[in-house]
Amino acid sequence: MRSSKNSPSRRFGEYGLSHDFGASGCLLLSHAPETNAYNAGDYIRARQRGKGMERRIINPWAWQDQLGFVQANEVSGSQRTIFLAGQTSVDAEGSPLHAGDMRAQIEQAMDNLQTVLREAGAELSDVVRFTYYTTDVDRCLEAWDTITTRLSAAGCRPASTLLGVTSLAFPEFLIEIEATAVV
Repeated sequence: MRSSKNSPSRRFGEYGLSHDFGASGCLLLSHAPETNAYNAGDYIRARQRGKGMERRIINPWAWQDQLGFVQANEVSGSQRTIFLAGQTSVDAEGSPLHAGDMRAQIEQAMDNLQTVLREAGAELSDVVRFTYYTTDVDRCLEAWDTITTRLSAAGCRPASTLLGVTSLAFPEFLIEIEATAVV
C-alpha cells in the first residue's frame, strides 16, 4: 500500500491504530487490547426501569472495543424506539456555538443529544446506534476520546458509523451526531 499523506496507514497510525483489510475488503482498525475489553457476543442486561428488555452485543472481533462501539446490538423485549435527529453544537435558540473547535462541538452536540433523550424519558445508556457526520475526519479522530469517555461513563456501547462529509447544515458545524435509543 502506498504511504501518502492521506493514506489509511498514515492517518490511523497517528492515533495509535493499525489497519488491515479483512476478507470482505472492509478496512479493519485495531489497537492494543485493554484489560476491560468485552468478549464477542457479550450479553448485557439493559437498565430495566421495570421492563424486560434484553440487549445482546454482537462483536465477532475485538478491535472496535478500543474505539468505544460495537458491531451490532440485538434488542428484544423493548417497548419504545426513539430516533433522534442529528444533534450539533447549537444553543437553545439554534445558533451555532464553538466555531472551529471540534472537541467543544462534540461536547455541545452530546449535551444536546442527552437533553433530547431526557425529554423522551431515556438516557445515554439507552442508545444502541450512533452515526457521526464530520467535515474533518482527522480532527474528529483526534478528539475521539471526548466521545468514548462520555459513552463509557454512561455504560453506552452502541453500534456506530463515522462518515466524512463535505459540509453540514451550517458552515460552522464540524460534526453532527445522530442516534437511536431503545427503552
